[in-house]
Amino acid sequence: MRPQTLDRPTVESGVKWFVIVNPVAGSGKGLDDYPQISKLLRDSGIACEAVFTEHKCHATELTVFAIEKGFRHIIVVGGDGTLHEVVNGLFIQKRVAPTEVTVAVIAVGTGNDWIRMYGIPTHYSEAIRALKEGYTFLQDVAEVEYEESHYRQMRHMANVAGMGFDAVVNFAYQRKKAKGKTGKGVYLWCMIRSFFKHKSTGVKIWVDDRLVFNNLIFSIAIGIGKYNGGGMQQLPAAVADDGLLDITMIKPMHWWQVLFRMRRLYNGTIYSIGHILHAQGSKIRIESSPETPLEVDGEWLGGTPVEFRVLHREVRVIVNKSFLAKLK
Repeated sequence: MRPQTLDRPTVESGVKWFVIVNPVAGSGKGLDDYPQISKLLRDSGIACEAVFTEHKCHATELTVFAIEKGFRHIIVVGGDGTLHEVVNGLFIQKRVAPTEVTVAVIAVGTGNDWIRMYGIPTHYSEAIRALKEGYTFLQDVAEVEYEESHYRQMRHMANVAGMGFDAVVNFAYQRKKAKGKTGKGVYLWCMIRSFFKHKSTGVKIWVDDRLVFNNLIFSIAIGIGKYNGGGMQQLPAAVADDGLLDITMIKPMHWWQVLFRMRRLYNGTIYSIGHILHAQGSKIRIESSPETPLEVDGEWLGGTPVEFRVLHREVRVIVNKSFLAKLK
């Protein structure tokens, strides 16, 4: 499927935006920096109404509330986890199709991996410039079914999910973040410590009902987007609107193999490593023994058995004009 291209802005001028602010995103940047962001929005002539989240999953509730009140344009001032909650709110509400709501992100999180895919700047004034220009893109999302507390649960994924080592690192980093310790150095430390604790697990992986892997696995990444872990490209071949999920499967490796190939995680050449496999499909199912943990968009969830199903071009997002230029 060919990626879509847009030649003109698709957001009308004069609309009112509902702003969902996560005050604890980026270790408190959401709260500290919102006055600056609010002023930049006003100076840019963007009318908005802001509400701060107060607890986990509150952004999901606020998204449903905003749509019920007639808002069709939402700004997320937060990180990847806040966007994850907003996207899930789009699918919980039943008043309009998710594609009728436009979502923009002003990133104040720690990883900010979703915005990397679309070239959205981290500098607030530049992110707001992109918002005002109004170029939008319909991206795929994924339904994720997983096991938690012996019950089947379901979430929607906007970017990347991780299993095995990837999820263990995420959990360790979330614990550090809760103590106010963030940044690439902290994430790298969590990776190193987790590497020597994590045990590879026997898994079976089906892509579009075809068994593609049945062996020990160290780590798995499944995604709509390319980036996770604060800039790592675990899914460099991913295209956000091709109707396919990408999966990267990392077989067991020695520590020295990881150390000397670390740069390939960041420069898009991960598939040149012999221990790493890649596949694409519209449906992915993963089973394991024992249970393998799962994180979705940086949020720690349950574990296997897990099933991912792609939903084609279901969420409309603001992107940087330069991203669309690359699609032409």
